[in-house]
Amino acid sequence: QVQLIESGGGLVQAGGSLRLSCAASGFTFSNYDMAWFRSASEKDREFVASVNWKGGDYADSVQDRFTTSRDNAKNTLYLQMNSLKPEDTAVYYCQHRGSRGQGTQVTVSS
Repeated sequence: QVQLIESGGGLVQAGGSLRLSCAASGFTFSNYDMAWFRSASEKDREFVASVNWKGGDYADSVQDRFTTSRDNAKNTLYLQMNSLKPEDTAVYYCQHRGSRGQGTQVTVSS
């Protein structure tokens, strides 16, 4: 079955950087678009970025600060987050179709 495991979250000061990873298994990773979402509370879910064979698409709120990439040989998705802001604080999930991982917490202090 599909398994997605995120890692790399943590506590960082505003202006800092983090790199998230998502290890994927249970499907042919290279054949599919992948996406990142985040939830700051139980009620909201915000699209962050996606990546396909052409490149990445980004939410306006993270454009020019975040970069998503993938290593198909390692079945791993990445999200490089620079110039982090307190409003980026959330649980970050990677998603493949209807499946998502357990998430990784990112907390940005002011």
